[in-house]
Amino acid sequence: MAEEKLDDVEVVDGTEGGKSKKMIIIIAVVVLALLGGAAAMFLGGDDAKEEDDSAEVEEVATAKQPPIFISMEKPLIVRFKKQSNGAVRYIRVNFEVMARDQAIIDSFTLHQPAIKHDLLLLLLSQKYDILNSPDGNDVLQDQALETINTILSSNESGPLEAVYTDYLMQ
Repeated sequence: MAEEKLDDVEVVDGTEGGKSKKMIIIIAVVVLALLGGAAAMFLGGDDAKEEDDSAEVEEVATAKQPPIFISMEKPLIVRFKKQSNGAVRYIRVNFEVMARDQAIIDSFTLHQPAIKHDLLLLLLSQKYDILNSPDGNDVLQDQALETINTILSSNESGPLEAVYTDYLMQ
């Protein structure tokens, strides 16, 4: 009986019909994707332009302002005989600071007496061997920047960007 049922079933080669159905489905998907993309561009085009405009405004707002430099009126002079084991008698340091906001420079000027005090303490804590090394000036600049920014931040001011020093040991 099983053989009889097999004889009643017609075998149809479906390669031609299957390929055309697949091709129709692929074309339909591509057409729908193109229509969806066109609709998104048409309907959402203004939003993208607004986002681009706001990005341009943010770039202009975050563009760096020109640097503002100010020097301390007088160099700081510290007896340095003890720290240098008698190699030098004193050290004289000129400080110049840089910020990009006038309010920070004004705060630096306002708090200069406290800044001078802390910088003098910083200079007294320095070691001759470190300052005399090739990286000594960089170390002093980093420490001075940290010292000054600590004072400015405690007085609700923004930080300086850089401190520049030159010093003379005699």
